[in-house]
Amino acid sequence: MRQFDFIVVGKGMMGAAAARHLASAGARVALVGPDEPADRTTHDGVFASHYDEGRITRTIDQDADWARLAHRSIARYRAIEAESGISFYTEAGCLISGPSPRGEGGYLDAVVSARDRLQVEAPLLDRAQIAARFPWFAVPPTSAGVFEAQGAGYINPRALVAAETACAEKAGGTVIRSEVVAVRSIDKGAEVTLRSGETLAAGRVLVAAGGFSISDGLLPRPVDLTVKARTVVFAEIAEHDIGAFAGMPSWIDESFLPHEHFYLLPPIRYPDGRCYIKIGGDPTDIVLADAAAVRAWFRTEGSPDAVAHLRRVLARAMPDLVPVSFSSAPCVTTFTAHGHPYAGFVDGDRIAVLAGGCGAAAKSCDEIGRIGAGLLLRGRLDEPDYDTDFSVRFR
Repeated sequence: MRQFDFIVVGKGMMGAAAARHLASAGARVALVGPDEPADRTTHDGVFASHYDEGRITRTIDQDADWARLAHRSIARYRAIEAESGISFYTEAGCLISGPSPRGEGGYLDAVVSARDRLQVEAPLLDRAQIAARFPWFAVPPTSAGVFEAQGAGYINPRALVAAETACAEKAGGTVIRSEVVAVRSIDKGAEVTLRSGETLAAGRVLVAAGGFSISDGLLPRPVDLTVKARTVVFAEIAEHDIGAFAGMPSWIDESFLPHEHFYLLPPIRYPDGRCYIKIGGDPTDIVLADAAAVRAWFRTEGSPDAVAHLRRVLARAMPDLVPVSFSSAPCVTTFTAHGHPYAGFVDGDRIAVLAGGCGAAAKSCDEIGRIGAGLLLRGRLDEPDYDTDFSVRFR
């Protein structure tokens, strides 16, 4: 049985970050999780939500803790790129739009308040200024937007996980590309069983398995997590049109009714060699009750109803866009009971969980990983800079 100081279960955005911080601290750490499957439609194992090339990153957030998580992570992006030799961050800027602020506590009022509290340079633009600066976008006459140019844009989550993993290995960490089927306490720590049948042992284990944290056998007590199915749509941009989108930022819009809120990213080149604008924003929630349902969802192309809805929203938001083709993909978002990530022990001080991105964690994963690493190193959480205590809630 291979022995480690710590084992991190889940080679996703939070897990890889936690492993990097543990290895950098000099610990003997194993990061355990499979690589992305070659064909997700026939894959019978676990999946991850970072199988994508673009996620929005920004500092401005109405929640002070999420803003701090993002700010600290973004501040480390370039150092992680330099250390790993893997680029994952594009500072394209981010536009956040909605009904013009009127001092009545609306969405954009809160965004402006958060901007001022964080002292972020992000001018408020009216509809005419948005049209002049971002000619691709259409907002209604009643809307305005805040544009954060520096420290915002998008990250490549596949590349970010690869960079965090490479840094962990450079610092002496061990990466085991296998699925974990069970975690349990033993006399002097915890034991992890792989799908292959091999067992690993460590003083402490951190389960950072995303939506699969609800799997039977991974945690000694079921935690209060809600996993929701998500659908994203990709609009393919013709190669000869790519230049026309130079300078396009990421965009978050809440101008219309809640079920019409959306986010989108500028054209990004994907592994198939083509460039796509990605849009997301499911009109309804689909809750996935167990790990089997999560697996089944990842083998689909997403919800046909959500695809049709997002195509309508995209046509209204970018009326001059003429895509070559459309495609879609599934994803999941994992929510906690209090709206912030869980970072805590679930069985004495041996088995801990780090989960619950709540739809906001991709940009913030390095700081969330640092918090999880600190929990294992100290045996307790000590994060006085945050208002939340990241406490784990159980079912």
